[in-house]
Amino acid sequence: MFVLSILLFWLPIVGPLLAGFVGGRKAGSLGNAILAVFVPAIIFGIALFFLATLLTGFPLLAFAASAGGFALATAHIGPLLLGAILGAML
Repeated sequence: MFVLSILLFWLPIVGPLLAGFVGGRKAGSLGNAILAVFVPAIIFGIALFFLATLLTGFPLLAFAASAGGFALATAHIGPLLLGAILGAML
């Protein structure tokens, strides 16, 4: 699901929805599909914070820089979660 969302990033709403649908079908159950949505988002948020800290050297500035990336990741989760739920239910 993570790889598909990276490949389909250029489609604003349809890309994550399609990636979630395919990932939900591959996950099999609803619980696994929801887990497959949130685990990469959490890992991405943590990695973004640590990489921003490495680039800036100031944890407070890194927190502000990673907040923008967290907002983008959160906006991406909505259609991905909807697609995963639909894919797991069908």
